[in-house]
Amino acid sequence: MKFQELLAYQKSFALAMRIFEVSKNFPIEERFSLTDQIRRSSRSVSANIAESYAKRIYPKHFISKLTDADSENLETQSWLEFALGCGYVNKGIYDDLFLKSKEVGKLINYMMNNPAKFGSK
Repeated sequence: MKFQELLAYQKSFALAMRIFEVSKNFPIEERFSLTDQIRRSSRSVSANIAESYAKRIYPKHFISKLTDADSENLETQSWLEFALGCGYVNKGIYDDLFLKSKEVGKLINYMMNNPAKFGSK
């Protein structure tokens, strides 16, 4: 199995790409703050899941990288709240993205709680 086949990776990647598309409509003055931050944190979720998979033979390292992915996912949720609060996204888009992020979080937590199912010994 490749890391790209992990459901958590697939869903986090799709979410990051959706956030990229949505953030194209953020104001230009947010380019170096909210726009960059939400893109960076959402992409980092997938990257940390990939890194965790590379370290799956070491349970503590596997879980540590998944904890990083979970942290980045929560950061993304925080940036989504700012985007809503600033009026850059409407409630419908916010709810959709936030729900997808919560789903990613549940998948990451499943991986952390079941490392043996992902090749960790």
